[in-house]
Amino acid sequence: MTGHVAVIGGGLAGLTAACDLADEGLRVTVLEARRRLGGATFTFHLDGLEIDNGQHVVLRCYTQYLNLLRRLGSAHALEVQRQFDVPVLRPGVGRTRLRRARVPAPLHLLTALARYRALSVPQRLRAVRAAAALRGLDPAEPALDEISFGRWLDDHGQGGAPRAALWDLISVAALNCPSEHASLGLAAMVFRTALLDHAAAADIGVPTVPLDQVHVLPAERYVTARGGAVHTNCPVRAVRVDRRGFHLFLDQRRLLVDAVVVATTPIAAAAVCPSEANLIPADLHRLGSSPIVNVHVVFSEPVTDLRFAAAVSSPVQWLFDRSGPAGLEHGQYLAVSLSAAQRWISAPVSRLREVFLPALGTLLPAAARTSVTRFFVTRHRRATFQQRPGTARLRPEPATSVPGLVLAGAWTATGWPDTMEGAVRSGHEAAGLVRRHLGGDR
Repeated sequence: MTGHVAVIGGGLAGLTAACDLADEGLRVTVLEARRRLGGATFTFHLDGLEIDNGQHVVLRCYTQYLNLLRRLGSAHALEVQRQFDVPVLRPGVGRTRLRRARVPAPLHLLTALARYRALSVPQRLRAVRAAAALRGLDPAEPALDEISFGRWLDDHGQGGAPRAALWDLISVAALNCPSEHASLGLAAMVFRTALLDHAAAADIGVPTVPLDQVHVLPAERYVTARGGAVHTNCPVRAVRVDRRGFHLFLDQRRLLVDAVVVATTPIAAAAVCPSEANLIPADLHRLGSSPIVNVHVVFSEPVTDLRFAAAVSSPVQWLFDRSGPAGLEHGQYLAVSLSAAQRWISAPVSRLREVFLPALGTLLPAAARTSVTRFFVTRHRRATFQQRPGTARLRPEPATSVPGLVLAGAWTATGWPDTMEGAVRSGHEAAGLVRRHLGGDR
Protein backbone atom coordinates (compact mmCIF):
# COMPACT_ATOMS: atom_id res chain seq x y z
CA MET A 1 0.00 0.00 0.00
CA THR A 2 1.25 3.50 -0.78
CA GLY A 3 0.30 6.91 0.47
CA HIS A 4 1.27 9.60 2.93
CA VAL A 5 -0.71 9.86 6.17
CA ALA A 6 -0.45 12.61 8.77
CA VAL A 7 -1.28 11.84 12.38
CA ILE A 8 -2.06 15.03 14.27
CA GLY A 9 -1.35 14.40 17.94
CA GLY A 10 1.28 12.20 19.58
CA GLY A 11 -0.73 10.80 22.46
CA LEU A 12 -1.51 7.13 22.87
CA ALA A 13 -4.32 7.09 20.30
CA GLY A 14 -2.22 8.86 17.69
CA LEU A 15 0.84 6.70 18.33
CA THR A 16 -1.26 3.53 18.06
CA ALA A 17 -2.67 4.65 14.72
CA ALA A 18 0.81 5.60 13.52
CA CYS A 19 2.20 2.17 14.42
CA ASP A 20 -0.62 0.42 12.55
CA LEU A 21 -0.23 2.61 9.46
CA ALA A 22 3.55 2.22 9.42
CA ASP A 23 3.05 -1.54 9.44
CA GLU A 24 1.02 -1.15 6.25
CA GLY A 25 4.00 0.37 4.48
CA LEU A 26 2.47 3.83 4.42
CA ARG A 27 4.54 6.94 4.86
CA VAL A 28 3.54 8.26 8.28
CA THR A 29 4.19 11.72 9.71
CA VAL A 30 3.28 12.37 13.34
CA LEU A 31 2.80 16.04 14.22
CA GLU A 32 2.66 16.91 17.92
CA ALA A 33 2.06 20.49 19.06
CA ARG A 34 3.83 20.09 22.38
CA ARG A 35 7.53 19.59 22.98
CA ARG A 36 6.99 15.97 23.93
CA LEU A 37 4.96 12.96 22.92
CA GLY A 38 2.61 11.07 25.20
CA GLY A 39 -0.47 13.24 25.52
CA ALA A 40 -1.96 12.53 28.94
CA THR A 41 0.91 10.18 29.84
CA PHE A 42 4.41 11.61 30.05
CA THR A 43 7.56 11.68 32.15
CA PHE A 44 9.73 14.60 33.22
CA HIS A 45 12.94 14.98 35.23
CA LEU A 46 13.15 16.71 38.60
CA ASP A 47 16.11 16.76 40.99
CA GLY A 48 17.56 13.57 39.56
CA LEU A 49 14.25 11.67 39.59
CA GLU A 50 12.13 10.54 36.66
CA ILE A 51 8.61 11.72 37.47
CA ASP A 52 5.44 10.57 35.76
CA ASN A 53 2.85 13.33 35.47
CA GLY A 54 0.35 10.95 37.06
CA GLN A 55 -0.02 7.36 38.11
CA HIS A 56 -1.49 5.08 35.46
CA VAL A 57 -2.43 1.47 36.03
CA VAL A 58 -3.43 -1.26 33.62
CA LEU A 59 -6.05 -3.95 34.14
CA ARG A 60 -5.84 -7.38 32.58
CA CYS A 61 -9.00 -6.53 30.62
CA TYR A 62 -6.98 -3.86 28.76
CA THR A 63 -6.35 -6.44 26.08
CA GLN A 64 -5.58 -4.10 23.19
CA TYR A 65 -3.20 -1.98 25.24
CA LEU A 66 -1.36 -5.07 26.48
CA ASN A 67 -1.16 -6.41 22.93
CA LEU A 68 0.32 -3.09 21.81
CA LEU A 69 3.04 -3.34 24.46
CA ARG A 70 3.88 -6.87 23.33
CA ARG A 71 4.18 -5.60 19.79
CA LEU A 72 6.41 -2.73 20.89
CA GLY A 73 8.56 -5.07 22.96
CA SER A 74 7.80 -3.31 26.25
CA ALA A 75 5.34 -5.66 27.96
CA HIS A 76 8.08 -6.43 30.50
CA ALA A 77 7.68 -2.86 31.78
CA LEU A 78 4.45 -3.84 33.55
CA GLU A 79 4.14 -6.00 36.63
CA VAL A 80 0.66 -7.55 36.63
CA GLN A 81 -0.83 -9.19 39.71
CA ARG A 82 -1.54 -12.90 39.68
CA GLN A 83 -4.93 -12.03 41.14
CA PHE A 84 -6.83 -8.85 41.93
CA ASP A 85 -5.68 -7.74 45.38
CA VAL A 86 -6.11 -4.19 46.67
CA PRO A 87 -5.07 -3.22 50.20
CA VAL A 88 -7.58 -0.71 51.56
CA LEU A 89 -6.42 1.64 54.31
CA ARG A 90 -8.63 3.32 56.91
CA PRO A 91 -7.49 6.01 59.35
CA GLY A 92 -6.84 4.59 62.78
CA VAL A 93 -8.17 1.15 61.81
CA GLY A 94 -5.45 -0.39 59.72
CA ARG A 95 -5.83 -2.26 56.49
CA THR A 96 -8.36 -4.59 54.99
CA ARG A 97 -8.29 -5.79 51.41
CA LEU A 98 -10.35 -6.52 48.34
CA ARG A 99 -8.90 -9.77 47.01
CA ARG A 100 -10.49 -12.12 44.54
CA ALA A 101 -10.43 -15.87 44.92
CA ARG A 102 -9.26 -18.10 42.09
CA VAL A 103 -12.73 -19.31 41.22
CA PRO A 104 -14.93 -18.53 38.21
CA ALA A 105 -16.91 -15.29 37.95
CA PRO A 106 -19.04 -14.13 39.65
CA LEU A 107 -18.07 -16.33 42.61
CA HIS A 108 -14.69 -14.59 42.78
CA LEU A 109 -16.43 -11.38 43.82
CA LEU A 110 -18.50 -13.09 46.51
CA THR A 111 -15.37 -14.24 48.29
CA ALA A 112 -13.78 -10.80 47.94
CA LEU A 113 -16.77 -9.07 49.51
CA ALA A 114 -17.17 -11.69 52.23
CA ARG A 115 -13.78 -10.71 53.66
CA TYR A 116 -14.02 -6.96 53.10
CA ARG A 117 -14.06 -5.48 56.59
CA ALA A 118 -14.66 -1.89 55.43
CA LEU A 119 -18.33 -2.93 55.21
CA SER A 120 -20.50 -4.56 57.84
CA VAL A 121 -21.84 -8.04 57.15
CA PRO A 122 -25.34 -6.74 56.21
CA GLN A 123 -23.72 -4.15 53.93
CA ARG A 124 -21.67 -6.87 52.23
CA LEU A 125 -24.81 -8.92 51.57
CA ARG A 126 -26.60 -5.92 50.09
CA ALA A 127 -23.53 -5.15 47.97
CA VAL A 128 -23.64 -8.68 46.55
CA ARG A 129 -27.26 -8.17 45.53
CA ALA A 130 -26.42 -4.83 43.93
CA ALA A 131 -23.50 -6.41 42.05
CA ALA A 132 -25.84 -9.08 40.69
CA ALA A 133 -28.23 -6.37 39.51
CA LEU A 134 -25.38 -4.43 37.90
CA ARG A 135 -24.21 -7.57 36.12
CA GLY A 136 -27.65 -7.79 34.52
CA LEU A 137 -27.35 -4.37 32.86
CA ASP A 138 -26.32 -3.93 29.23
CA PRO A 139 -23.77 -1.07 29.13
CA ALA A 140 -24.60 -0.47 25.46
CA GLU A 141 -28.25 0.31 26.26
CA PRO A 142 -28.62 4.04 25.42
CA ALA A 143 -31.06 4.66 28.26
CA LEU A 144 -28.38 3.80 30.82
CA ASP A 145 -26.28 6.73 29.67
CA GLU A 146 -29.06 9.10 30.68
CA ILE A 147 -29.00 7.97 34.34
CA SER A 148 -26.39 8.73 36.98
CA PHE A 149 -24.56 5.88 38.65
CA GLY A 150 -25.17 7.55 42.00
CA ARG A 151 -28.92 7.48 41.49
CA TRP A 152 -28.76 3.78 40.61
CA LEU A 153 -26.69 3.07 43.72
CA ASP A 154 -29.22 4.89 45.90
CA ASP A 155 -32.06 2.93 44.31
CA HIS A 156 -30.24 -0.30 45.18
CA GLY A 157 -29.44 0.57 48.78
CA GLN A 158 -25.82 1.47 48.10
CA GLY A 159 -25.63 5.01 49.42
CA GLY A 160 -23.49 6.17 52.32
CA ALA A 161 -20.75 3.83 53.52
CA PRO A 162 -21.14 1.17 50.79
CA ARG A 163 -20.83 3.80 48.09
CA ALA A 164 -17.74 5.39 49.63
CA ALA A 165 -15.99 2.19 50.70
CA LEU A 166 -16.72 0.04 47.66
CA TRP A 167 -18.29 1.55 44.56
CA ASP A 168 -16.56 4.95 44.59
CA LEU A 169 -13.27 3.25 45.41
CA ILE A 170 -13.29 1.88 41.87
CA SER A 171 -15.59 4.12 39.84
CA VAL A 172 -14.02 7.46 40.76
CA ALA A 173 -10.59 6.24 39.67
CA ALA A 174 -11.93 4.53 36.54
CA LEU A 175 -14.24 7.32 35.38
CA ASN A 176 -12.54 10.36 36.93
CA CYS A 177 -15.98 11.39 38.09
CA PRO A 178 -17.95 11.15 41.36
CA SER A 179 -20.62 8.46 41.19
CA GLU A 180 -23.43 10.99 41.60
CA HIS A 181 -22.30 12.65 38.36
CA ALA A 182 -21.14 9.57 36.42
CA SER A 183 -22.95 7.84 33.56
CA LEU A 184 -24.57 4.58 34.63
CA GLY A 185 -23.78 3.15 31.20
CA LEU A 186 -20.05 3.78 31.61
CA ALA A 187 -20.08 2.61 35.22
CA ALA A 188 -21.84 -0.62 34.22
CA MET A 189 -19.23 -1.09 31.50
CA VAL A 190 -16.40 -0.66 34.03
CA PHE A 191 -17.80 -3.02 36.63
CA ARG A 192 -18.98 -5.67 34.18
CA THR A 193 -15.81 -5.67 32.10
CA ALA A 194 -13.34 -5.45 34.96
CA LEU A 195 -15.01 -7.10 37.93
CA LEU A 196 -18.19 -9.02 37.22
CA ASP A 197 -17.96 -10.93 33.95
CA HIS A 198 -14.45 -12.44 34.11
CA ALA A 199 -12.56 -13.34 37.26
CA ALA A 200 -9.10 -12.20 36.15
CA ALA A 201 -10.13 -9.05 34.28
CA ALA A 202 -9.40 -6.59 37.11
CA ASP A 203 -5.92 -7.88 37.97
CA ILE A 204 -3.83 -4.73 38.24
CA GLY A 205 -0.64 -3.98 36.34
CA VAL A 206 1.72 -1.23 37.51
CA PRO A 207 4.61 0.14 35.43
CA THR A 208 8.05 -0.71 36.77
CA VAL A 209 9.71 2.01 34.68
CA PRO A 210 8.76 5.61 33.83
CA LEU A 211 5.73 5.97 31.57
CA ASP A 212 7.68 7.24 28.58
CA GLN A 213 9.53 3.90 28.53
CA VAL A 214 6.31 1.89 28.62
CA HIS A 215 4.73 3.00 25.35
CA VAL A 216 5.79 6.52 24.32
CA LEU A 217 9.44 6.00 23.34
CA PRO A 218 8.87 2.42 22.13
CA ALA A 219 6.08 3.63 19.82
CA GLU A 220 8.23 6.46 18.49
CA ARG A 221 11.04 4.01 17.73
CA TYR A 222 8.56 1.61 16.12
CA VAL A 223 7.27 4.27 13.73
CA THR A 224 10.65 5.72 12.77
CA ALA A 225 12.13 2.24 12.25
CA ARG A 226 9.48 1.75 9.55
CA GLY A 227 10.28 4.95 7.73
CA GLY A 228 7.93 7.28 9.58
CA ALA A 229 8.72 10.75 10.89
CA VAL A 230 7.83 12.19 14.29
CA HIS A 231 7.84 15.96 14.84
CA THR A 232 7.25 17.63 18.19
CA ASN A 233 6.70 21.36 18.79
CA CYS A 234 4.86 21.29 15.47
CA PRO A 235 1.26 22.51 15.80
CA VAL A 236 -1.18 22.09 12.94
CA ARG A 237 -3.29 25.21 12.58
CA ALA A 238 -5.83 23.95 10.06
CA VAL A 239 -6.67 21.11 7.68
CA ARG A 240 -8.18 21.83 4.28
CA VAL A 241 -9.23 19.35 1.60
CA ASP A 242 -9.40 19.55 -2.20
CA ARG A 243 -9.00 17.19 -5.15
CA ARG A 244 -5.28 16.83 -4.53
CA GLY A 245 -5.66 15.68 -0.93
CA PHE A 246 -5.39 17.20 2.51
CA HIS A 247 -3.46 20.40 3.11
CA LEU A 248 -2.09 20.81 6.63
CA PHE A 249 -1.20 24.37 7.59
CA LEU A 250 1.81 24.48 9.91
CA ASP A 251 3.52 27.57 11.28
CA GLN A 252 6.30 27.64 8.69
CA ARG A 253 5.05 25.43 5.89
CA ARG A 254 2.22 23.49 4.36
CA LEU A 255 2.04 19.69 4.10
CA LEU A 256 0.06 17.77 1.47
CA VAL A 257 -1.01 14.24 2.45
CA ASP A 258 -3.42 11.55 1.31
CA ALA A 259 -5.18 10.95 4.65
CA VAL A 260 -5.29 12.47 8.12
CA VAL A 261 -5.82 11.05 11.61
CA VAL A 262 -6.83 13.81 14.02
CA ALA A 263 -5.79 12.48 17.43
CA THR A 264 -6.03 15.64 19.49
CA THR A 265 -8.30 16.81 22.29
CA PRO A 266 -11.98 17.30 21.34
CA ILE A 267 -11.71 21.09 21.30
CA ALA A 268 -8.54 21.02 19.20
CA ALA A 269 -10.20 18.62 16.76
CA ALA A 270 -13.13 20.99 16.34
CA ALA A 271 -10.71 23.83 15.62
CA VAL A 272 -8.46 22.06 13.14
CA CYS A 273 -10.92 20.04 11.04
CA PRO A 274 -12.51 21.58 7.94
CA SER A 275 -16.20 22.42 7.92
CA GLU A 276 -16.79 19.57 5.45
CA ALA A 277 -16.07 17.10 8.26
CA ASN A 278 -19.42 18.08 9.81
CA LEU A 279 -18.18 17.93 13.36
CA ILE A 280 -20.42 19.59 15.90
CA PRO A 281 -18.15 21.91 17.91
CA ALA A 282 -20.84 22.55 20.53
CA ASP A 283 -21.05 18.82 21.28
CA LEU A 284 -17.28 18.50 21.56
CA HIS A 285 -17.16 21.46 23.93
CA ARG A 286 -19.98 19.94 25.98
CA LEU A 287 -17.86 16.85 26.62
CA GLY A 288 -16.03 19.10 29.05
CA SER A 289 -13.05 18.00 31.09
CA SER A 290 -12.28 16.58 34.50
CA PRO A 291 -9.01 17.07 36.39
CA ILE A 292 -6.56 14.75 38.11
CA VAL A 293 -4.07 15.91 40.72
CA ASN A 294 -1.06 13.94 41.94
CA VAL A 295 0.65 14.72 45.22
CA HIS A 296 4.26 13.52 45.30
CA VAL A 297 6.01 12.92 48.62
CA VAL A 298 9.57 11.70 49.14
CA PHE A 299 10.36 10.40 52.63
CA SER A 300 13.85 10.07 54.09
CA GLU A 301 13.13 6.44 55.03
CA PRO A 302 10.66 3.79 53.81
CA VAL A 303 7.22 4.18 55.42
CA THR A 304 5.31 1.23 53.94
CA ASP A 305 5.82 -2.15 52.31
CA LEU A 306 2.83 -1.63 50.01
CA ARG A 307 3.34 -1.17 46.29
CA PHE A 308 -0.04 0.52 46.11
CA ALA A 309 -3.19 0.88 48.18
CA ALA A 310 -6.58 2.53 48.18
CA ALA A 311 -7.98 4.53 51.09
CA VAL A 312 -11.44 5.23 52.48
CA SER A 313 -12.55 7.89 54.98
CA SER A 314 -9.49 9.89 53.92
CA PRO A 315 -8.67 12.65 51.42
CA VAL A 316 -6.19 10.13 49.99
CA GLN A 317 -7.80 8.03 47.25
CA TRP A 318 -4.96 5.83 46.00
CA LEU A 319 -1.25 5.82 46.78
CA PHE A 320 1.62 4.22 44.89
CA ASP A 321 5.25 3.52 45.69
CA ARG A 322 7.17 5.16 42.85
CA SER A 323 10.66 4.74 44.33
CA GLY A 324 11.88 2.17 41.80
CA PRO A 325 10.51 3.67 38.57
CA ALA A 326 11.70 7.15 39.58
CA GLY A 327 15.23 5.96 40.34
CA LEU A 328 15.18 6.94 44.02
CA GLU A 329 18.18 5.40 45.78
CA HIS A 330 17.37 6.23 49.42
CA GLY A 331 14.09 6.68 51.25
CA GLN A 332 10.68 6.17 49.67
CA TYR A 333 8.70 8.11 47.07
CA LEU A 334 4.91 7.89 47.29
CA ALA A 335 2.50 9.36 44.76
CA VAL A 336 -1.05 10.11 45.89
CA SER A 337 -3.45 10.00 42.94
CA LEU A 338 -6.58 12.17 43.21
CA SER A 339 -9.24 11.66 40.54
CA ALA A 340 -12.23 13.96 39.99
CA ALA A 341 -9.99 16.53 41.65
CA GLN A 342 -12.02 19.71 41.21
CA ARG A 343 -11.56 20.37 44.93
CA TRP A 344 -7.78 20.31 44.66
CA ILE A 345 -6.95 21.47 41.15
CA SER A 346 -6.35 25.11 42.13
CA ALA A 347 -5.29 24.59 45.74
CA PRO A 348 -1.82 25.96 46.54
CA VAL A 349 0.94 23.49 47.27
CA SER A 350 1.04 24.69 50.87
CA ARG A 351 -2.60 23.72 51.35
CA LEU A 352 -2.08 20.30 49.80
CA ARG A 353 0.89 19.77 52.10
CA GLU A 354 -1.25 20.72 55.13
CA VAL A 355 -3.90 18.18 54.15
CA PHE A 356 -2.03 15.22 52.72
CA LEU A 357 0.98 14.83 54.98
CA PRO A 358 -1.24 14.35 58.06
CA ALA A 359 -3.59 12.17 56.01
CA LEU A 360 -0.72 9.89 55.04
CA GLY A 361 0.34 9.79 58.67
CA THR A 362 -3.06 8.51 59.78
CA LEU A 363 -2.97 5.76 57.14
CA LEU A 364 0.70 4.85 57.46
CA PRO A 365 1.95 5.42 61.03
CA ALA A 366 5.58 5.43 59.93
CA ALA A 367 4.86 8.39 57.65
CA ALA A 368 3.90 10.52 60.65
CA ARG A 369 7.34 10.12 62.21
CA THR A 370 9.51 10.20 59.07
CA SER A 371 10.90 13.41 57.63
CA VAL A 372 9.85 14.58 54.17
CA THR A 373 12.68 15.52 51.83
CA ARG A 374 10.60 16.55 48.81
CA PHE A 375 6.98 17.52 48.27
CA PHE A 376 5.55 18.63 44.93
CA VAL A 377 2.32 18.50 42.96
CA THR A 378 1.39 17.77 39.35
CA ARG A 379 -1.97 18.87 37.95
CA HIS A 380 -3.78 17.80 34.82
CA ARG A 381 -6.77 20.10 34.39
CA ARG A 382 -8.14 18.28 31.35
CA ALA A 383 -7.20 14.70 32.15
CA THR A 384 -10.40 13.17 30.73
CA PHE A 385 -13.73 14.29 29.40
CA GLN A 386 -16.57 14.51 31.93
CA GLN A 387 -18.04 11.02 31.86
CA ARG A 388 -21.47 12.10 33.02
CA PRO A 389 -24.97 11.12 31.86
CA GLY A 390 -25.70 12.13 28.29
CA THR A 391 -22.14 12.08 26.98
CA ALA A 392 -22.58 9.00 24.78
CA ARG A 393 -24.51 11.02 22.23
CA LEU A 394 -21.78 13.69 22.23
CA ARG A 395 -18.90 11.32 21.44
CA PRO A 396 -18.31 11.28 17.66
CA GLU A 397 -17.68 8.22 15.55
CA PRO A 398 -14.13 8.06 14.16
CA ALA A 399 -15.25 8.44 10.54
CA THR A 400 -16.05 12.02 9.54
CA SER A 401 -18.03 13.18 6.52
CA VAL A 402 -14.75 13.56 4.61
CA PRO A 403 -13.33 10.20 3.47
CA GLY A 404 -9.74 9.89 4.61
CA LEU A 405 -10.17 12.31 7.52
CA VAL A 406 -10.71 10.34 10.73
CA LEU A 407 -10.74 10.99 14.46
CA ALA A 408 -8.89 9.13 17.20
CA GLY A 409 -8.93 9.55 20.95
CA ALA A 410 -10.38 7.99 24.06
CA TRP A 411 -13.13 10.64 23.86
CA THR A 412 -14.51 9.25 20.59
CA ALA A 413 -17.27 6.63 20.45
CA THR A 414 -15.19 3.66 21.58
CA GLY A 415 -17.73 2.13 23.96
CA TRP A 416 -15.04 2.44 26.64
CA PRO A 417 -14.43 5.09 29.27
CA ASP A 418 -11.64 7.61 28.77
CA THR A 419 -8.77 5.22 29.50
CA MET A 420 -5.55 4.03 27.87
CA GLU A 421 -7.44 1.01 26.56
CA GLY A 422 -10.02 3.28 24.95
CA ALA A 423 -7.25 5.34 23.37
CA VAL A 424 -5.59 2.27 21.84
CA ARG A 425 -8.87 0.92 20.52
CA SER A 426 -9.64 4.26 18.91
CA GLY A 427 -6.20 4.35 17.29
CA HIS A 428 -6.72 0.91 15.77
CA GLU A 429 -10.15 1.91 14.46
CA ALA A 430 -8.81 5.12 12.93
CA ALA A 431 -5.97 3.28 11.19
CA GLY A 432 -8.42 0.74 9.81
CA LEU A 433 -10.56 3.50 8.31
CA VAL A 434 -7.51 5.07 6.66
CA ARG A 435 -6.43 1.71 5.27
CA ARG A 436 -9.84 1.16 3.73
CA HIS A 437 -9.86 4.68 2.29
CA LEU A 438 -6.51 4.12 0.61
CA GLY A 439 -7.65 0.85 -0.92
CA GLY A 440 -5.98 -1.63 1.37
CA ASP A 441 -8.99 -3.28 3.03
CA ARG A 442 -8.40 -6.88 3.85
